Amino acid sequence: MAPEKLYMVVPCYNEQEVLPETSKQLRAKYTALMEQGLISRESRIVFVNDGSSDKTWSIIQELHSTEPQFFSGIDLAHNSGHQNAVLAGLMTVKDICDMCITMDADLQDDINTIDEMVRKYYEGNQVVYGVRSARDTDTFFKKTTAEGFYKFMKVMGADVIYNHADFRLMSSRVLQELANFKEVNLFLRGMVPLIGFQNCKVYYERHERAAGESKYPLKKMLSFAINGITSFSTKPLKLITGLGLIMSAVSIIAFIWAFITKIVGFTEHGWSSTMCSIWLIGGLQLFCLGIIGEYIGKIYAEVKQRPRYIVAEFLSDVNEKEKK
Repeated sequence: MAPEKLYMVVPCYNEQEVLPETSKQLRAKYTALMEQGLISRESRIVFVNDGSSDKTWSIIQELHSTEPQFFSGIDLAHNSGHQNAVLAGLMTVKDICDMCITMDADLQDDINTIDEMVRKYYEGNQVVYGVRSARDTDTFFKKTTAEGFYKFMKVMGADVIYNHADFRLMSSRVLQELANFKEVNLFLRGMVPLIGFQNCKVYYERHERAAGESKYPLKKMLSFAINGITSFSTKPLKLITGLGLIMSAVSIIAFIWAFITKIVGFTEHGWSSTMCSIWLIGGLQLFCLGIIGEYIGKIYAEVKQRPRYIVAEFLSDVNEKEKK
């Protein structure tokens, strides 16, 4: 059987410090895979520039001009966010690849796992998930919150792979089906399992970032988690209903208690308990309104149907007839 074309989609946002080392290691890996006959020599590494403000796009252009047999590039018209950058790369290469791997540019994902991913693909798997075997490189806070997020997503009913981020292999067939998902609020970790097909997991140890700074500070991590929960579960809305019923029951009990104390003549009530009750109920109401507002905001974004990304330029040596 002839080796098939593997395209790698690598989203980049201000990655000028790490990109030279990333390209060097991926070039070496591709060379080894080609020599072993695991991938076609028409395979490419596609860097997606997500509106970087540094020299990231210049480096990508130079890589393509000097080694077009390895490197391609996509330049987005503006910063669209990590998930949209990944999707832009996937949708651009879906018609010219046989399989595609997505991986971040920071080299935290183990590129040696690519060999096993490709072999699992040849065994018939349409999706191969890269799953972290441990979180030894994380701080206690990040490890606790990350593992808590995956567990909470399961409780909320979302089908996510535990300890899996965006390091995965997908066949061109899966990419064609992914193109049918039109939502603006992207959460690929939840979308890909919905597609189905035969899949498996490969385990690896995540490394420290090779260079540069993390593009996911706490604020972005929280925003990403909220987006994932509200994009794939309506349980928070159902919890509001349950909370309303509980508060109604508590109110009835409080009314009965107040009526009894009135009958027996004990009518002096504490100011503290009254104020606490007002603040508690007010806080719960604002919290519930916030959850409802989050869902309404997502509906607002979806109905406008604005493009999720705009490709300004695609650097490729692929013939036009192959693109078709």
